[in-house]
Amino acid sequence: MNYSFNLKGDDFVFAQSHDVNASYKDLGAVCDSIRYLRASDALDVLDMVVHKEHAILYRRHNKHMGSRHELGGAKGGYPTRAASEVIKTLSNAIANAKNAGKSGEDMVIVCASANKTRIERRYPSKGSLAWGRGMYGQSAINHSDIEYAKIEIVLGNEYSNNLTKNMKYFIRKRNKQINTETEDKNRKEKATAKKRLPKQADKKKEIKAVAESTPEIPAAQIA
Repeated sequence: MNYSFNLKGDDFVFAQSHDVNASYKDLGAVCDSIRYLRASDALDVLDMVVHKEHAILYRRHNKHMGSRHELGGAKGGYPTRAASEVIKTLSNAIANAKNAGKSGEDMVIVCASANKTRIERRYPSKGSLAWGRGMYGQSAINHSDIEYAKIEIVLGNEYSNNLTKNMKYFIRKRNKQINTETEDKNRKEKATAKKRLPKQADKKKEIKAVAESTPEIPAAQIA
């Protein structure tokens, strides 16, 4: 199979999906969002996209698209169909890495791309306009085409000498971004948990109220 990825070596693992019935524009945006991430982190991101918990940034093809506050006001969306198709290809790449004796989930996505391959003309049903006239014909001038796409994913070792300088730079940048997002998420969770805990003053008031409401037992009854 032909790949657009030109680098060669034993450090790379390849996977492809052909004739994918999904928008190549959505597939390209999803591939851009997971490129240079670890395979395990990419699976988490794609799973959140499928469940509409994480928006995908659209750098192109974003006309009439709404802005997302989680993306800092940039335009984005939730391409669930494209994300599910990319998950299948990424899972195949991880399986190929395991068959080669490598840890696929710890490898980095050094290449992720989607391109349109072929277009099929789709016609409406026969005779819908000519129905009742005893003849057949194309029912309307308007039609919708079916566009098929191809997905390519290449996994590589982030410490490989076969990687280019740009790849190493973007891998370090994405790892730093993921670490920062994880730290921010943990900080927010700790702050939320701290707010839920009762304050020390409230605990003292509760203990005092319980002590006052408890009746004292006479000494005669104790004896």
